[in-house]
Amino acid sequence: MVSKKAGKQRKDLYNAPTHVRRKRIASPLHPELRAKYNMKTTVVRSGDLVKVMRGGDAGHVGKVLAVSTRKGKISVDKLTAKKADGKEVERWIDASNVMIVKLDLSDKWRRRSIGKVAEAEYEQEEEEKEEEE
Repeated sequence: MVSKKAGKQRKDLYNAPTHVRRKRIASPLHPELRAKYNMKTTVVRSGDLVKVMRGGDAGHVGKVLAVSTRKGKISVDKLTAKKADGKEVERWIDASNVMIVKLDLSDKWRRRSIGKVAEAEYEQEEEEKEEEE
């Protein structure tokens, strides 16, 4: 943080480039995942399974459908709001208000950034899928 002034901090937040904004959309990991991967938080991606911890929808578990770096928020499966005309629209919530329950390890770059444990876990899941077929 460069400045103590709230206005300058907000300005930096709103005018930040997308690669910086993406890193700010992070959530804490479930205690089991925290112990397994030796990390407290990680960037939320679509496909992750999250649990809402704050607000009226606290306790709701769902898959992340979309991540908006512009808004700084995420969209969770089956989490909607009703408009005045009766239409259901997706509800965007802040990433700090959710906890990651299960990581989506389908991306090799993410597995690499998390570590060897994630790589081994993904390979084991792939082997189990092949055995089922």
